Amino acid sequence: MTQKKDFIGKEATFVSKSTTLPVGMKRFDKGPYFDFYHKEDNLYGVYAERFYPISLGNDTEEMYWNLRRKAVMYDTPEKPIQIEGPQAGEFLDKVFSRKISTMNVGRGRYAIACYEDGGIFIDGVFFRLEENKYWYVQPDGPLETWLKAHQANYNVKISDPSSRSIQIQGPKSQEILSKLTNGSLDENFKYYHSGFFEIAGQKVYISRTGWTAELGYEIYSLGGDTNYKKLWNTILEIGKPLGLHFDGILSMEMRRIEGGILDSNTDFDSSMNPFEAGLGRLVDLDKDDFIGKKALVELSKKSGKRLFGIISEKAFKYKSNVYLSNDEVVGYLPASTWSPTLKKYIGYVRFNYSGKWTDFKVRAESLDDSFIDCEVVELPFYDKDKLIPRGKDTTIP
Repeated sequence: MTQKKDFIGKEATFVSKSTTLPVGMKRFDKGPYFDFYHKEDNLYGVYAERFYPISLGNDTEEMYWNLRRKAVMYDTPEKPIQIEGPQAGEFLDKVFSRKISTMNVGRGRYAIACYEDGGIFIDGVFFRLEENKYWYVQPDGPLETWLKAHQANYNVKISDPSSRSIQIQGPKSQEILSKLTNGSLDENFKYYHSGFFEIAGQKVYISRTGWTAELGYEIYSLGGDTNYKKLWNTILEIGKPLGLHFDGILSMEMRRIEGGILDSNTDFDSSMNPFEAGLGRLVDLDKDDFIGKKALVELSKKSGKRLFGIISEKAFKYKSNVYLSNDEVVGYLPASTWSPTLKKYIGYVRFNYSGKWTDFKVRAESLDDSFIDCEVVELPFYDKDKLIPRGKDTTIP
């Protein structure tokens, strides 16, 4: 990996100004798709012990608009962990704060796990592949170790299915997936549905989910049973005539921030509980005892929200502090970007304590170290009811 100058598309401000360092691949997984797009000047990150492309040298804003108007494909590093066995559902109900055993086969469910003190350990999406087999697609973090540490006498097996995901996101994604599956996947495959399909003569697992707040899908490989070259070539062969492009995560980052999608250990961490992060809906306090329930019952009575959106006319300094008018530091920005749709600079602000922050005007630091006045808003920045990923808003900007 070579050091490179700012490659931020137009006015995007996602990339840190910190030094880029070469990183050896010995302890990390470069993934089965890596060699299909690798170039010497690509920029990569490491997530869940997997390399993923941050920048491929594309114009970020151009790729963003292709995502919003057509479709973009991403090689993403999120890692499925498999939990199976006759007590899998019961075990997962114990470990996670949301009821998992009530999921139907062929469905997905966003869920979090918490520490005993109520702090958030991890977030991710469950899929129920069979009656007694689940996948939890995790972000960065030691989930497999955590599950095994709490396995106790539950009759379950916890393993890594060696699956890699490709995301195809954007309004053309449904047409692309329909052609890839010879019509097997159609409009009846709804938001958070999942199941086995065949692409290029081989079985894959597909979910209608993603990290862009657009209509989109994720294609999961089946480990050593997958011919990755054939899968990759088939996706591009079918997708390119419909406007599909391949990109690094920068364009996805723009859209996920607009859509209010959170990144574990960036936008929230173990110092926050679900209610502070706006994830209280993922805590089912009515179910039987689970890890952190006692603390979460008490926290639900007194915790207010600490995570909000922030809007500015000028670019934010990377991880800027946030101030009140009296120069008191009241929070900071874990993530920010340029919004091509809103034509504003936007970000998340994690306040040091809860409050009705939308009633306040705050200031942040700009790229030139001056102060900028900002508006605090509820997340997401638009499409509050998620009509776009649900396919109910088909307006193309």
